[in-house]
Amino acid sequence: MVQSTAPTGSAPKAPAASRRGLILSIAAAAVVLAGIALDTKVVHIGSDADVRQQAFSPDGYGQTEFPRIRDAVTAKAGDAAEVAAAIAADKDAAIAKYGTPASTGAIMAVRVTGTAGEPKAGIYPLAAEGLPEGVAVRVQTGPAINGTDLRDAPGDIAFGKFKNQIEYQNAGAGINRAMKAEVLDKIDATNLTGKTVEVVGAFRLINPKNWLITPVEVSVK
Repeated sequence: MVQSTAPTGSAPKAPAASRRGLILSIAAAAVVLAGIALDTKVVHIGSDADVRQQAFSPDGYGQTEFPRIRDAVTAKAGDAAEVAAAIAADKDAAIAKYGTPASTGAIMAVRVTGTAGEPKAGIYPLAAEGLPEGVAVRVQTGPAINGTDLRDAPGDIAFGKFKNQIEYQNAGAGINRAMKAEVLDKIDATNLTGKTVEVVGAFRLINPKNWLITPVEVSVK
């Protein structure tokens, strides 16, 4: 009888095809990982990219932006009588001196002192000296502050800085709320009738004889 001479205890060798398949799988995985790495953007905490990826906060935006808007409006504000006369004489020149061009009526910065009348929906008429006959001045005090006059006053808060129209509108509302907290909540805005009020603020120049001022500063005398 012939005995097998193959050494005992030897493991069978893996087929060459299996080894090639393993090598190809590893290579394919390496290619996928390299692709993921190339397509991945590293965002450092606190960087501009990190801020953009966070959810937009209208109130946070308003609190950040309102102080510089207040300063810009205050710096450009003219006396109400001077602004009214300038608008009547040359509207474009008046806008260049006291205002900021906007898509729907320029935003004018003004300072006015007058006696507050009876309010309607939180809007007080002001009887101010020196204004041309027929010019009506009103100031809104809330509780709701409407419009985007403060947002548009500096001229550099553009739609392109926001994700969409809703976010752009919400930015204006956030600025209005920040103003209300900083300015109007510190006075008794429900009890101004008959009092002398000094207002610094902005209004949209649509009707030159009807100003609705959104304030950035209010003092009651």
